[in-house]
Amino acid sequence: MTNLIIYLAAAVLGGGVAGYFGRIYVAKLQKDRFAAKQKEILLEAKDEALKIKEEAKKEEERLRRDLTELEKNLRRREEMIDRRLEGVETEKEKIVQREKEINFIKEEIVKVKIREEETLEKIASIKRDEAREMLLRSVEKEYKDDLIKKIKEQKEIAREEAQNIAREILSTVIQRLASEHTTESTTSAVNLPSDEMKGRIIGREGRNIQAFEKETGTDLIIDDTPDTVVVSAFDPIRRNIAKVALEKLIADGRIHPTRIEEVVKKAKEEIGQQIKEAGEQAAYEVGVAGLNPDLVKILGRLKFRTSYGQNVLQHSIESAYIGGMLANELGADVNLVKKAALLHDIGKAVDHDIPGAHHHISGDIAKKYGLSDDIIHAIMAHHDDIEAKSVEAIIVKASDAISSSRPGARRETLENYVKRLEELENIANSFPGVEKSYAIQAGREVRILVKPEDIDDLEAIKLSKNIAKKIEDDLQYPGTIKVNVIRETRAIEFAK
Repeated sequence: MTNLIIYLAAAVLGGGVAGYFGRIYVAKLQKDRFAAKQKEILLEAKDEALKIKEEAKKEEERLRRDLTELEKNLRRREEMIDRRLEGVETEKEKIVQREKEINFIKEEIVKVKIREEETLEKIASIKRDEAREMLLRSVEKEYKDDLIKKIKEQKEIAREEAQNIAREILSTVIQRLASEHTTESTTSAVNLPSDEMKGRIIGREGRNIQAFEKETGTDLIIDDTPDTVVVSAFDPIRRNIAKVALEKLIADGRIHPTRIEEVVKKAKEEIGQQIKEAGEQAAYEVGVAGLNPDLVKILGRLKFRTSYGQNVLQHSIESAYIGGMLANELGADVNLVKKAALLHDIGKAVDHDIPGAHHHISGDIAKKYGLSDDIIHAIMAHHDDIEAKSVEAIIVKASDAISSSRPGARRETLENYVKRLEELENIANSFPGVEKSYAIQAGREVRILVKPEDIDDLEAIKLSKNIAKKIEDDLQYPGTIKVNVIRETRAIEFAK
């Protein structure tokens, strides 16, 4: 210890060899201390590592126990499921066996029933269908009055309910529809200021009339009718172009081939502008937006088209009004109905150039210009050859019928009118037991007198239904036709 103190003092106080060895000794002491400290730290680390290892082993053992328990539970569940599956398969086999037994019993019951029916037929000497017919006739005969009364009551109740609902809807629609247009027909007669104008229209050696007919695609009929020239053409557009051009030529007074060509060209432009404006105005009035401009032009061509004296464009506008209000009352798609009703007769604008029924042409045009399938179906289904499969299609069909069958909307030729009445009477007369039939009220009703000894009250009800069905199948007509079967019995005696 003394030496250590001496060395330390020497290292601190002096130099030389003693100081040198003192410093070495101090460094050695520090090294020994560091080594001891390092060992201590290592021992502490080893203790900590052992603790962590022990805890990890304990956690591992706990997890192993949990996994073992989970595996046992899964095995138990698997065994339960297997047992249940075995039970299900057993039950399934039992059900299949029972089903076979039930089917066998059913077959046996059918066989027994057939044997019983055959035995009954042999005993009664009458077939099953004949017995059923006899039973029905017996019941019908016994309860005829009750059946007639019940049928009439049910028909009357159904008729009253239907009439009330229809009357309510249609009265609302009619109240909201203000139809201000009158029936309009295209005329082809042009008035002349004097008969001298006929010669100027014909021209030298007929060159003026030939040039006019060539440019317009029409025929000019110049006969003995005073102060009148008739324009004849199958196409109403060409006929109106010719009419406008001829009126301009007559007003101008200069009639020669070159002038005719200029005036016809201007008339075509004028009619084309009228067509465009008519289509746009119709779409605007109804409230249908977004139509293709070319489709609007085709719609405008209907301004110069008539059907039974009714202007087709005005009929289309009116149908759209009525259809929209009906759709609103019934909760249907108003926009779809309006658009379909406005375009339902658009095929009539081009049916002179395209073969086929006009409603099929209308559907093809709508498809060409990208309208939806629902609109196309509603357009094409407004005639009976295509079944209406949506409420909107039925409304379009009804609005077309209402517009075309209202009083004053259309007129028929005398020949078609008489023919329709004759067909009505012929259909009624074709049924047995009919004595006379009369088509009255312009074909809106057919009144049928039957032979009372051949037709009773129940048969009269059946007869009216059968005649109405045959009229629906065989005739085409607007609106409805009332079938009125009259059975009258008179007892006459003379007092002498």
